[in-house]
Amino acid sequence: MPMISSPSSHERRSSRAILLAAVVLAAMAIASGGAHGEDVVRQVLPGAQPAAAPQQLTREKAPDQSEIERFCSNIADAARDRRYALQAEELKQLQAGIDERMKALDAKKAEYETWLKRREVFLARAEDGVVKIYAGMKPDAAAERLAIVNADLAAAILMKLDSRKASVILNEMDQKAAATLTGIMASAARRVDPS
Repeated sequence: MPMISSPSSHERRSSRAILLAAVVLAAMAIASGGAHGEDVVRQVLPGAQPAAAPQQLTREKAPDQSEIERFCSNIADAARDRRYALQAEELKQLQAGIDERMKALDAKKAEYETWLKRREVFLARAEDGVVKIYAGMKPDAAAERLAIVNADLAAAILMKLDSRKASVILNEMDQKAAATLTGIMASAARRVDPS
């Protein structure tokens, strides 16, 4: 039979060291496996309460449907009132903008009415002046000038002239031009709209 020798004290110490190293490595592996390789860094601000340890955190129960419905029904009136208040404020702002535009429009309208009155006065003076000019001209010269002018303007001038002077000027005109002016003057004298 072979003889079994007992390990020496040196061999026993080295086997204990190996065993101890294996235990330490296993403990480190278990500790790092629990954190799944994530390094958790927490920042604590001065004067702040320390963060709760992960074991102390508990997950709150999710609210059920009835709690959600009660919450929504409790805030429905306040939300509706707030919505109405916002809409009222928006309407006030829109009304203020409309009022400003109406004032600007009224100012422009007054300016245009003033300008239109001044234009009508000027045109009346100019017409009177033009009529006096043609009234003072010789009939053949007036007929020659009116044949060149716009037919509507020529007809308006002839209508404002004395009827004797207008007839003499028409007599001096070309037949076609005189007929055109006579037609315009006759349609302008009608009281009923031809269209």
